[in-house]
Amino acid sequence: MKSLIIYSIPVFFILIAVELIIDRYRKSNLYRLNDTIANMNCGIAQQVTGVLVKLFTVGVYIWIYDHYRLTTIPLTWYSWVLLFLGIDFFYYWFHRLSHEVSVLWGTHVVHHQSEEYNLSVALRQSATQVFGSFWFYLPLAFIGFDPISFIIISQIQTLYQFWIHTKLIKKMPVWFEYVFNTPSHHRVHHGVNPKYIDRNHGGTLIIFDRMFGTFQEEEEEVHYGVTSQLKSWNIAVANFNYYEWVAKHAIRVKNMRDFFLVLIKPPGWRPEYLGGPIVPQEIDTTRELYNAYADNKMHIYIFVQFLLLLAFASYFLFGIEHFNLMQKIVGIAFIVLSTITIGTLFENKNWTKILEVIRLISFIPVLLFLIR
Repeated sequence: MKSLIIYSIPVFFILIAVELIIDRYRKSNLYRLNDTIANMNCGIAQQVTGVLVKLFTVGVYIWIYDHYRLTTIPLTWYSWVLLFLGIDFFYYWFHRLSHEVSVLWGTHVVHHQSEEYNLSVALRQSATQVFGSFWFYLPLAFIGFDPISFIIISQIQTLYQFWIHTKLIKKMPVWFEYVFNTPSHHRVHHGVNPKYIDRNHGGTLIIFDRMFGTFQEEEEEVHYGVTSQLKSWNIAVANFNYYEWVAKHAIRVKNMRDFFLVLIKPPGWRPEYLGGPIVPQEIDTTRELYNAYADNKMHIYIFVQFLLLLAFASYFLFGIEHFNLMQKIVGIAFIVLSTITIGTLFENKNWTKILEVIRLISFIPVLLFLIR
């Protein structure tokens, strides 16, 4: 069954275009080309790598359901409601713990790295997040919710979260704000203001945050990003920068206890002899947003290449069922390489230009391999 997320891609880009038009009309400067393309590159990489990863994660759910379920939940309207509540409940706990457990933060930090807040940020997802998240939903397989229903509802729950990544909607009606996650609530979640950090973890609903003490109303102006700026448009750096930080400290600890604490303590934890935990400080609201030099001609080139990549990735994802395993691997490798080089061209590095030439030369052989 093809993912509802893939079918929704055209709608995502239409809505981004609408927001962009409104942004230009209001001159509110919600979008920057480098940031937007970096966000979308992360989303493209996450979707294409997920083609292979989901074979494993969905397979585990099916295996548990087939062999170890305690009962079989009948397909009724109320079972779908219960499944939705179950998915949103376990999503809340995954999302909360991904902010409170260092190794899980590594699977989620990508989504928070953008210093802007617009609909393209919704597409900025980590290629490794599924390895941290799918375990949380396995109780639903043991309970007896069938895999097809689980896949459909979980995708609907994910799709809901797209529209809340906007500044254009200030507040929804009071009753809606009380029950559901909204742009206002989710802006708080993306904030690096000390009072906003690790708040509002809900997916579709906000009631679990209210129940478990992690709710925060939007009050002061929100500043976005992570406390330590990523300073790169390279999606490989975006996906693995925090793991590098964890590994650097994990190999320097003096005992196994501290090794595991580096992994399971809150993000930024390290023993005192390595400098102690990094505690979020009051942010410098005047800090400059990360930028990197690239002239207008390079911007035009990157934009054109990104549109071509988007067309190729769409062709690959919509036709995924027709490719064999080797074709999938080659297609994924080429697309991931493209997201790395196209984004990093903004940084005007010589090695990226060399890699871009290699990518361009390999395009025709890759395409012929896929259509043979």
